[in-house]
Amino acid sequence: MITDQTVAIILGGGVGSRLYPLTALRSKPAVPIAGKYRLIDIPISNCINSNIKRMYVLTMFNSASLNRHIKNTYNFDMFSDAFVNIHAAEQTPDNQEWFKGTADAVRQTRQELKKINYEYVLILSGDQLYQMDFRELINFHIQSESDLTVATIPVIKKEATSFGILKVDENGVINNFYEKPGIDIVEEWKSPVTEKLEAEGKEYLASMGIYVFNKKVLDNLFNEFPDANDFGKEIIPAAVKDENRKVSSYAFDGYWTDIGNISSFFEANLNLTKFLPKYHLYDNASKLYTHARILAPSKFFNTQINFGLISEGCICHAKEISHSVIGIRSRIGKDTIIRDSYVMGMDFYQTIDDIDQLPTNQLHGIGNGCFIQNAILDKNVRIGHNVHIQGDPSLENLETDQYCISDGIVIVKKGAFIPDGSKIGLLS
Repeated sequence: MITDQTVAIILGGGVGSRLYPLTALRSKPAVPIAGKYRLIDIPISNCINSNIKRMYVLTMFNSASLNRHIKNTYNFDMFSDAFVNIHAAEQTPDNQEWFKGTADAVRQTRQELKKINYEYVLILSGDQLYQMDFRELINFHIQSESDLTVATIPVIKKEATSFGILKVDENGVINNFYEKPGIDIVEEWKSPVTEKLEAEGKEYLASMGIYVFNKKVLDNLFNEFPDANDFGKEIIPAAVKDENRKVSSYAFDGYWTDIGNISSFFEANLNLTKFLPKYHLYDNASKLYTHARILAPSKFFNTQINFGLISEGCICHAKEISHSVIGIRSRIGKDTIIRDSYVMGMDFYQTIDDIDQLPTNQLHGIGNGCFIQNAILDKNVRIGHNVHIQGDPSLENLETDQYCISDGIVIVKKGAFIPDGSKIGLLS
């Protein structure tokens, strides 16, 4: 099988500053999504569903929780050759440098790759939300006799400035590549697309950061460009310019979003609450895997729920939950209203003894009589009674010890305590 000849390398990302403060204490792929998963579960699940079961996850920044999640979740049959191995940046006698970019991270993994047999290398990002059958991508790569295939998605002019943009010919062969073209030159980067896409203004092909390399081609590129550290800025453009290498575009027409900043992360999560979301969690074939927790069912007391995605283990007395994601082990008090928000939940339950000894406004979870809208509450927060938190696009960005405001969204930091009666954000 083709998948038996493929190894997947999942990039754990850098500092993740655009997702701060969610990345203050964890790496970007370890950020919780949809209440019970982590971002890293997306590419790993796509690989498993595509029967690709040899994976390396490359990590460097704030990787402790990510490493623990992978170790506790992805354990395969000991008699198979399947694995999800963590390869952390390390200093060695031959190399005193940490990962300096996406390409450098893969380059520093080549010693590990020598231990297995493979013909194709699938490069993936650890911070995207999508469902893709990689077998179709790899088959396209082989049948088109490409040296390198870049998965692409059509975008409009406004979005094109945020991605690596490709120009292709009528056969889908990439003949030019530009990383994040400015608005003044982006018009020059249109590609031939279908009439439907042209009518929608999606005339630009953006790189999804998903690549398939032939093994020898990748090794040769690393040898030819030993100082190239990034795929999008250096390796891919160099391969495109080489007339002796065929670089193809694999056009993906499904849902895909890059979790690049707070607003895209927030929107991706709230979209999951819709009646028919673009990313489908309820699928027999394309399952989304994560750590199997032994949690009780969630229970509710006089709560009205409209478009809510509720995880297991919650105890909820809220008056209303609308267009919101509620994470595992969440505790929500009486008469509280939560709208257009993501509550990440808790890593553990407080014991009865802890609850008896703590003041009522310091219990883990959300207190009574609160109003929360356009907000993200990170794990293990303590929200007192009668707290008003309301994000709005009119708000300026700011940061305090307990919360941030970014893109009009209020983000309460992990483990933060918001006292009774606090008012944060837009006050009506």
